Amino acid sequence: MRILVVNPNSTASMTARIGAAARTVAAPGTEIVATNPPGGPASIEGYYDEALAVPGMLAEIERHQRDGAIAGTVIACFDDVGLDAARSLATAPVVGICEAAMQTAGLLGGRFSVVTTLARSVPALERLAQRYGMAGRCTIRAAGVPVLALEDPASGAVERVRAEIRRAVEQDGAETIVLGCAGIADLARSLSDEMGLPVVDGVTAGVKLVEGLAALGLRTSKVGGYAPPLPKAR
Repeated sequence: MRILVVNPNSTASMTARIGAAARTVAAPGTEIVATNPPGGPASIEGYYDEALAVPGMLAEIERHQRDGAIAGTVIACFDDVGLDAARSLATAPVVGICEAAMQTAGLLGGRFSVVTTLARSVPALERLAQRYGMAGRCTIRAAGVPVLALEDPASGAVERVRAEIRRAVEQDGAETIVLGCAGIADLARSLSDEMGLPVVDGVTAGVKLVEGLAALGLRTSKVGGYAPPLPKAR
């Protein structure tokens, strides 16, 4: 099967890391197609960037639907940017990495903490936790690092994320950690070993969820809110 992994920002190096993380868990025979829009924000940090990223992301999903059979799509931004619109556009399942990670974390322990990048992302993630029925089980924390700093090994960003994870365990009573940014998807396993508890990354969780939905022969319902877009001038 072929799974589309869309990074809604325009930073190709981040897309490459996301794609590499997705391939580490893909089953034999699963092809990961990692892509990003050619334009739009270089990183997604807050509501304004979200809005700017959605048209390019939807265009990528539509383009890949035309070019070949897609078993499902993973939206590789922890804000689950444009998730409902993407589900309306695509017939195959579309999974957002925030929902995938939170639901996975909920299977592994009681309370969990999401460690994200900047404080401006916290309100959006709190809303998503409410939407996904997880608000009573999780705490959202910000490590105070810009998304693109995660691309620079000399920035100290990863160390700040690591320190915030330790605080989440000590102060929140977190039994599981969720990494609240696709840009650190490749660190989940090493952090889990280091911290001695499950560290969940939404990219890899999303890939496995799409594989499972595809194996069950399930597709997005087109009855109701996810009905296909009506033809009109755009």
